[in-house]
Amino acid sequence: MLTWLAVAGAILCGVVAWHLRRRATSLEARLVKASQELEELQHAFQRFAPPEVVEQMIARNGLVGPETKEVTVLFADLKGFTALAERLEPAVLVSVLNGYFEAMSRTITSHRGHLAKFIGDGLLAFFGGLEPNPWQTNDAFHTALAMREALVHYNAGLAEKGLPALAMGVGIHRGPVVAGVLGTASLLEYGVIGRNVNLAARIEELTRTHGVDILVSEAAARHCDPRFQLRALPPVQAKGLPEPVATYALEAVAATS
Repeated sequence: MLTWLAVAGAILCGVVAWHLRRRATSLEARLVKASQELEELQHAFQRFAPPEVVEQMIARNGLVGPETKEVTVLFADLKGFTALAERLEPAVLVSVLNGYFEAMSRTITSHRGHLAKFIGDGLLAFFGGLEPNPWQTNDAFHTALAMREALVHYNAGLAEKGLPALAMGVGIHRGPVVAGVLGTASLLEYGVIGRNVNLAARIEELTRTHGVDILVSEAAARHCDPRFQLRALPPVQAKGLPEPVATYALEAVAATS
């Protein structure tokens, strides 16, 4: 009798142990799958949003809600690019444009800016949208000057290949915007929208009117370090705006002593 009970007990213990091992294996598999899914989610979103936003999305298990933030918006566009596009072979054209975008992207991120999107041969960036930054406008101004210098170096490389130089216009404006994750389930990006974003684009267009490469708005000029050398320009009418826009040409920044 005791022998039979011992055997039954051993069998019962074996069954319980088997179930526990099976459950542990199942839990381990689920954890591995969840970890893989989390890694895939991070990789997917990192293509469209900065790491800070990706971390918030994962922590909240969903999209980051829209917020109104005061940012400094930088819009850059290539001048005369349509005519240039007609002269170059498609492969060469794309190579030239991608090289330009790469150089400008590095410059923007190295000055604490976030590149929001490419728009044809233009790009939209903003400063102060991801975290509080009391020096956001200074960062944007430094970025524009660094972009000017980067373009000089890039054009030197194009000249060595027998390719024409690029010309760039930059518009900078500061004001409140709506910032958040935009798009659909298949294509998301963290960006900014609103009147002040459009105004930065309109200011960039005025670089052609004034014959300069970097223009900043009066709102942006009020928040910059006095060491930046600004030249006031007469107000002119901008497309889609009810009143003339006052702007300043950003020429240089005084060296620190």
